[in-house]
Amino acid sequence: MTRDPGHAVVRYPGGLRASYRWAGSGQGAAVFALSESGGVLTDLGNLAGDSFEQLCRAEVRVEGPGGQWTARLASPIHDQPGGLLWDTAGLLVVKYGFRTYAFEARTGLLRWSHRSASPLLAVLGSSRLDHVIIQGEIETFAVDAAGEVRWRVAHSDVVTEAELVGGRLVLRSYAGQLIALDPRTGRVAV
Repeated sequence: MTRDPGHAVVRYPGGLRASYRWAGSGQGAAVFALSESGGVLTDLGNLAGDSFEQLCRAEVRVEGPGGQWTARLASPIHDQPGGLLWDTAGLLVVKYGFRTYAFEARTGLLRWSHRSASPLLAVLGSSRLDHVIIQGEIETFAVDAAGEVRWRVAHSDVVTEAELVGGRLVLRSYAGQLIALDPRTGRVAV
């Protein structure tokens, strides 16, 4: 049974508009059927594995003052892609499945990608941080603009929610436990 691809449009500061489309395993043709023309098109599906055409697929289409670009992604699990405009680094950071991609926001050039051992929940950032936070189900990473991991924290329970609140990274576990981390260092906040 095939479902229509998911679709979301997000407007970011600086006049960037991102259109995200995604679907389940082997449904890449449905995701890409409505691809808009113009700009650079890059297929990064191979970063998810050799048989990426059979995996879940997503497409990110960005339009802005610098032009248009499109990136195609793949994932072994069904997921809704989501992104964060990291304006100080000039990057659009997108999470999809187990992988995070950092694109130059104006051109779509892939600056770096990072693979997690668990499905990703969110990408978080703040102008007060010199890195983004990548939240997976069992681990949290801080990655800088060059793609280097600044710190990493493993969790003993599955994380179900993550948000930056009051200068803290607040995580909720599957068991309902709240964990507060300092988003600059990854250490437990007191």
